[in-house]
Amino acid sequence: MNKVFLVGNVGKDPEVKYLDQGKVVATFPVATTERGFTAPDGTVVQPQTEWHKVVAWGHSAKFAEQYIKCGNKVFIEGKLSTRSWVDSAGVTRYSTEVVVVNLEGMTAGKPKEDEAPTPTAPPF
Repeated sequence: MNKVFLVGNVGKDPEVKYLDQGKVVATFPVATTERGFTAPDGTVVQPQTEWHKVVAWGHSAKFAEQYIKCGNKVFIEGKLSTRSWVDSAGVTRYSTEVVVVNLEGMTAGKPKEDEAPTPTAPPF
């Protein structure tokens, strides 16, 4: 089974691309932090932050475009996917990403200002 659950903070506004045949994809980084603690022997363990590359497609990408911004807390259910490519120097590169199955914003808010609908005058 390949399943990932993350609760973390968005590190950068989603980058959204509209591809051929109406496909849409959003990518953004999410930071998760494990709390620090003091062990029974007095050893202090510092908090540990990990950064995750997140990729959302379709409705999840449109949700990210409209509602997710840098600093928001999010809940992500997804799966890990590793892709590879050969760079211009001929070196094979790898990237492991979290592909979104379910994306929920945990920060209360409105759509981004540039995405919010323009109010209209009353019809009378």
